[in-house]
Amino acid sequence: MADKFSDSYPLDAPSSYPAMEIARAWQRERPGVPTESIGIVTPLWRLAKLFADDRRRLLAELGVDPATLDLLSVLRRSGPPYELSTRELTARTLVTAGAISQRVRRAEEAGLVSRRTEDARRVVVSLTPGGHELIERTVDQVLTREAELVSSLEAGQREQLGRQLQELLDAVQDRLG
Repeated sequence: MADKFSDSYPLDAPSSYPAMEIARAWQRERPGVPTESIGIVTPLWRLAKLFADDRRRLLAELGVDPATLDLLSVLRRSGPPYELSTRELTARTLVTAGAISQRVRRAEEAGLVSRRTEDARRVVVSLTPGGHELIERTVDQVLTREAELVSSLEAGQREQLGRQLQELLDAVQDRLG
């Protein structure tokens, strides 16, 4: 018989087992072990999983993979003429140069981007009209859906949470290097 608090790890499915209950269990079982992070990290992991799964479902319905969405989004946000070097794409997407190369190749094969070599060391990637149309249609649906998902918080709460999460992200990145 399964324990009513059993949880699939590493969080393959969201659980109703509250984070503070997990912290209390560790305090009971391992007195003195710091547990204050559990009330923050556990909900963040679970939210990230829920948001990622929902986005993947929506993108599958739209026929776009997350890596392509990321590439097209970065190009679209760059403003006219909607082009960046592969080095700039690598910096803005936080993936390796090899991953960018693969993403660009797939998107180019699909007619979503074009690339040109400006000199021996600089490759520039541009949105095609088809890529521009796809990102315009897709980003509206993705951002509308995600706005719906966070709508339980009032505007001021969303702004405050956004600031706090960015502060935490900055501090963790500094600590981890």
